[in-house]
Amino acid sequence: MVKKANGKWRMCIDFRTLNQAYPKDTYPLPRIDTMVDCTIGYEVMSFLDAFSGYHQIWMAKKDEEKTAFITDYGTYCYNVMPFGLKNAGATYQRMIDAVFKGQRGRNLEAYVDDILVKSKTLTEHLSDLRETLDTLRRYNLKLNPAKCTFDAASRKLLGYLVSVRGIEANPDKISAILNMPSPKKAKEIQKLAGRINSLGRFISKGCDRCSPFFQCLRNNKKGEWTDECESAFTELKKYLTSASILVAPKEEMVLSLYLGASDTAVSAVLLDSEKGE
Repeated sequence: MVKKANGKWRMCIDFRTLNQAYPKDTYPLPRIDTMVDCTIGYEVMSFLDAFSGYHQIWMAKKDEEKTAFITDYGTYCYNVMPFGLKNAGATYQRMIDAVFKGQRGRNLEAYVDDILVKSKTLTEHLSDLRETLDTLRRYNLKLNPAKCTFDAASRKLLGYLVSVRGIEANPDKISAILNMPSPKKAKEIQKLAGRINSLGRFISKGCDRCSPFFQCLRNNKKGEWTDECESAFTELKKYLTSASILVAPKEEMVLSLYLGASDTAVSAVLLDSEKGE
């Protein structure tokens, strides 16, 4: 049993042997960055979460015995899809795509069990919610009310903070870097590089700002933290205290493309010619 973030428990079974025997399901999951970009320009949003999503898909009768596990009181098997199966995510996404094929991209986005209903106005949103809930009821899919938020001004979605204003960096990811002490070992620098990568869209001239960190991991330097790295780390923390907000351009807006090049990177930015943003 593994304790979840909300204090409840989840039973986990070791399916490694079963997963090795089964071929990989290549059904693609949605691109997270593209899905998050599709939230820009919508004034009203509701965030829905399926209740124990995987368990809402029934196992084929002939495959139930393959999920067998041993307890002190006997041998049991699942009659619903359990967590831990290699193809569970792809199977669930295929089901969600089929259920919401008439709504995805129009008034709804879905990534596995995370569902976002989006609308231009509150009146439209009530209609879009009714359509979504009717679809869920038709296919007997349940939501977790504790994780659902309706008509939200902003909320975290797949690692980003989405709102009417646009797309913002996840405050938790920013805090993870701000509260991080200066790395001393190669593994600590690799951890920093991973955290920077998750915020890459919000860091202007990110390659130039972070090149000292990456240089530490090259040329067999074994992660030697230098004064240049420390200076770049301090400047990065200052920059992240006011990270950018990503917004979509309005129709017929005149945009200017600015290109920048250095010894280590080439970058580009689109600016609103009137506002300079």
